[in-house]
Amino acid sequence: MNEIPRRVLPPNTASMEPPARMRPRPSGAFGVLDIGTTKIVCIIGRVESDASIRVLGFGWQKGRGVRGGGITDMEEAERAIRAAVGQAEDMAGTRLRGVTVNLSCGQPESRLFNVQWPVGGRAVNEHDVRRVLLEGRARAVSDGREILHALPLAFTADDVQGVTDPRGLHCETLTGRLHVVDALSTALRTLGATIARCDLDITELVSSPMAAGLATLVEDEKLLGATVLDMGGGTTGMAVFAEGQLLHTAQLPVGGSHVTNDIARILSTPVAHAERLKTLYGSAQSSPDDEREMLPVPMVGEEEHQIAKVPRSMVVNIIRPRLEETFEMVKERLEASGLGRVAGTRVVLTGGASQLSGARDMAARILGRTVRPGKPMALRDLPDSACGPAFATTVGLLAWASGEGRSVHDIDPETERPSGWVRRCVNYLRERV
Repeated sequence: MNEIPRRVLPPNTASMEPPARMRPRPSGAFGVLDIGTTKIVCIIGRVESDASIRVLGFGWQKGRGVRGGGITDMEEAERAIRAAVGQAEDMAGTRLRGVTVNLSCGQPESRLFNVQWPVGGRAVNEHDVRRVLLEGRARAVSDGREILHALPLAFTADDVQGVTDPRGLHCETLTGRLHVVDALSTALRTLGATIARCDLDITELVSSPMAAGLATLVEDEKLLGATVLDMGGGTTGMAVFAEGQLLHTAQLPVGGSHVTNDIARILSTPVAHAERLKTLYGSAQSSPDDEREMLPVPMVGEEEHQIAKVPRSMVVNIIRPRLEETFEMVKERLEASGLGRVAGTRVVLTGGASQLSGARDMAARILGRTVRPGKPMALRDLPDSACGPAFATTVGLLAWASGEGRSVHDIDPETERPSGWVRRCVNYLRERV
């Protein structure tokens, strides 16, 4: 009997999977800048040989010239940024030329697009993927707004769905599902001009709640669905993750400083003391001893020895309505996004304002979901003072700058499109200032 010859596949066709691609890592030191209402933080890091992130320098300053996440006084903001960056540079023994910056201003909006691109039966290449990304950006362009992210969620090669990187696959039509995040151009111009005054370039702008999610979510939460609430000083960021990707983000104009201002206004006490009352005695839940526990409250404009006494229950009753309002706004935004089911039943609370006693239980009751506190991932040599929820966005920025959280990592659509408003604004100022 004649032996049937064995069919041998030619090289590079034995597998239908495209070749794996390593995530590009930055070489040398890189910096991130978290500009918030209550604090401005700069961290300089480096990716080690084992892919871990080592912190080389850390700088922190009280927030100045910033309100609701946006720049309101460029000179004050410049001084605070320069001080924070200078502290980090001195500790790291290096000087930064550019930084990855968070964005929590400019009324950011989140939209999803499906983009089709004809391939004609050949193998998908880098040009095809880039054209899908550029087409998604073109469709998302809106007057007065600038695109921050055009994140590819998944690709479909004809009828093959859920493809992360389609390069090498043969198909007639390539379809990409993109998540586009944009913001007001005017707010971005002001931010870019402020950074330029500090003799820095903006390497990238990153949505604050997305960064907080990268720092606090575990992989299973990203896959099964979870909502991150980053409760900062001037804003509360909201990010919905599912299927390993960011599907929606929003920014609410309420944060911990609003609670502080409520206490100061109602009790007629200085803002600094209102912050102290909130931090030491604040809670969103009542206790039986609240009526009996009396708190010292100095009056605005009075002599130092003129101190009133109020029951702790009064402070609790000021805090509770503001937190309830915040979580009700989150619930409305989540329902309006149409991602309530996809977002799963998990909520992760992070940010400085999330540390108020009782906030977790209130969020669970109003949102009808399981809630856990979100602490950012551990980083080598990060100071203990920066390891809490208040620094989740900063740590997430460092993770993003190191290459985490990206798909089709090695394709940059920026190479085929004009620079955005921020880049043009920075270049303009550098040439003339």
